[in-house]
Amino acid sequence: MEKTIREISCENEHKILSPNACFADESRGRLHPEDECEMRTCFQRDRDRVIHSNSFRRLKHKTQVFLSPKGDYYRTRLTHTLEVAQIGRTIAVALGLNENLTEAIALGHDLGHTPFGHAGERALNSVCSDGFRHYEQSLRVVDTIEKGGRGLNLTLEVRDGIVCHTKGREAFTLEGRIVRLADRIAYINHDIDDAVHAGIMKETDIPDDIRDALGQNKSQRINKLVSSTIRNSKNDIIVGEDCADAFATLHSFMFDRVYTNPECKGEETRAVEMIKWLYEYFLSRPDEMPSDYKNIMDREGVERAACDYIAGMTDRYAVDIFESLFIPRSWMVVKGE
Repeated sequence: MEKTIREISCENEHKILSPNACFADESRGRLHPEDECEMRTCFQRDRDRVIHSNSFRRLKHKTQVFLSPKGDYYRTRLTHTLEVAQIGRTIAVALGLNENLTEAIALGHDLGHTPFGHAGERALNSVCSDGFRHYEQSLRVVDTIEKGGRGLNLTLEVRDGIVCHTKGREAFTLEGRIVRLADRIAYINHDIDDAVHAGIMKETDIPDDIRDALGQNKSQRINKLVSSTIRNSKNDIIVGEDCADAFATLHSFMFDRVYTNPECKGEETRAVEMIKWLYEYFLSRPDEMPSDYKNIMDREGVERAACDYIAGMTDRYAVDIFESLFIPRSWMVVKGE
């Protein structure tokens, strides 16, 4: 019998990739067994499922760092995700690891992020009885929320990489560990870029010892960190000693200069209160949530449904819902007046 395209692709993986790679035909499988695709490996299929999901499309209207930025320059959660995927794929290819698995994890890692970035995450964590962590919500999105509650039924390797992309234990695949590091490389560097564009800081504000170690601009820093990772990663994914201290210091610098800066975080208090109001509203009026979330309410309770509904909102949708519920129509400025 003639081999399928997928079978040929799997054979090629064993010929090309490192023994440390996660091979598609050795996947630990899905929550619900399925027939294999004739054309795509299981990890290519997972990547495509993420890209075609509702949650992935909504990332384009979710905040990265700056709330309600003016202009099209600033990163959104979607552009961040694409940058993580690009960095991750570069590292995976250079190390002979599975590029398709790396990309699938990267594209799905932030699907559970709330509106208004980490401010929304803190708000839901403060009101939900079980707390809220975006990486756990990302896994919940692909397992339980997408496709009307059926989920995307992704492979265990992709699911593990998603839930382990930021805190807690490391992913059991090297590809998952690549995404964890690529996420950090991406957000620190593009947050610098956005902060410079916003006038919050200048490149020259970064201490000289960090710039000497990592580079004078975004491109140089990313190249240095990726190159260091490729040179120093064997049985684990790590940044080399030539960059590790400077990279950690740069993170601390960004925390002080940008992530806690009142000038770029001044609106977060209002965003947090908005999320809390929406949560309390739908907790007391669950019948006003869309039908998909009513189904979640029937299975898991109203708190879980309200949390899922609000976490899935885009920034502007959350604002629109808040205005429709709490702001008198007579107080709103009519467009065109």
